[in-house]
Amino acid sequence: MSLSLSAERREPPAEAADGAWLECIECGDTFAPFDAVRYTCDDCDGLLEVRYTDLPSFDDFSGDGVWRYNTALPLESGVTIQEGSTPLYRVPRLEEDVGVEALRIKHEGMNPTGSFKDRGMTVGVAVARELGVDRLACASTGNTSAALAAYGSRAGMQTLVLLPAGKVAAGKVAQASLHGARILEVDGNFDACLDIVQDLAARGEAYLLNSLNPFRLEGQKTIGLEILEACLDDYDAVPDRIVLPVGNAGNTAALYKAFRELVQSGALALEDVPKLTGVQAEGAAPMVEAVENDADEVRRWDEVETRATAIRIGNPVNAPKALPGIRETGGTAVSVTDEEITDAQRDLAGEGIGVEPASAASLAGLRKLRAEGVVESDERVVCLTTGHLLKDPDAAAAAGNDPEPVPAETEGVLEHLQR
Repeated sequence: MSLSLSAERREPPAEAADGAWLECIECGDTFAPFDAVRYTCDDCDGLLEVRYTDLPSFDDFSGDGVWRYNTALPLESGVTIQEGSTPLYRVPRLEEDVGVEALRIKHEGMNPTGSFKDRGMTVGVAVARELGVDRLACASTGNTSAALAAYGSRAGMQTLVLLPAGKVAAGKVAQASLHGARILEVDGNFDACLDIVQDLAARGEAYLLNSLNPFRLEGQKTIGLEILEACLDDYDAVPDRIVLPVGNAGNTAALYKAFRELVQSGALALEDVPKLTGVQAEGAAPMVEAVENDADEVRRWDEVETRATAIRIGNPVNAPKALPGIRETGGTAVSVTDEEITDAQRDLAGEGIGVEPASAASLAGLRKLRAEGVVESDERVVCLTTGHLLKDPDAAAAAGNDPEPVPAETEGVLEHLQR
């Protein structure tokens, strides 16, 4: 199967139910969407995507949030905490500093639990309820666990999260804990946690809601739909490029799917599709390695390290969907240092936008590509920031100003300020 922008639509198979079905991106086999719990192809173990009889156009959408786009989703409604409709900020000083025609920041940290993961969970947990499962599970670098715990709690379902011990920011662990999840700290990295969760799911012990789950990415593709609609309202054009952090590459895959569906429906011209540009930290950059080497597959990095904990991932499971997205849209991928990430985090804060380190990777990557001439001065760019700064308060405190002790009287404060 080819994940091509120009691929012709297939006729709906007999397995299509209520206008949707699952299709393997490798061998093309099709499956009914809700007849069984299924994450990958029964025959070849390839990744699955949700397909639709009717594809979306901008005229179909009404309402607010993720479920504004229910005509492009597998269910009409979900388990919701009013996720989506996140702001697209103007940043005039950064726009001038980077040197592009237009720069906007899509801040997904303004979702209910503080990250983009809420978009996937509102759909994924609703599908879990449709399938009749009773236990949800995920591996997480933090944000997935917080979102799954909140949405699982909202749905009244048991939630299990596996985290790499000592590697998850305290704010994220606190969220999962307060929302009632059972938290298992694994003596290994994120990829080891995901291996275990996949095994638990294969044994029928839990319903997996990592981005390997095709239904979760359906919620995340609404990020792309919101960006396009907002930019059309803002400057009467879609952006030339969307720059986004890459961990498991779910957002890259999801945005590419949104664009393919709009092209196939005729709502978006092929030449107007934004260039998808992925950014990883230097210490966890297997996708960048694959793009730079023009490789068909991503090599798993067993050792990864970066202060951007949300993207500290060495085996991006959605790479088979994301690599075509980068290449077919004319995008690229780039790695940045932790220091460049922290500088970008400070500069976003200077515009009033507080993000966790992984989020700031998008701005850091844009700066690097602009300096290298890959991004042109006449481009309209959107940087995706994926999580709120309070997700990792320790990193925020380390990047910010230190408190200054002063005496408990006004004259002493004034004297201190004059130094």
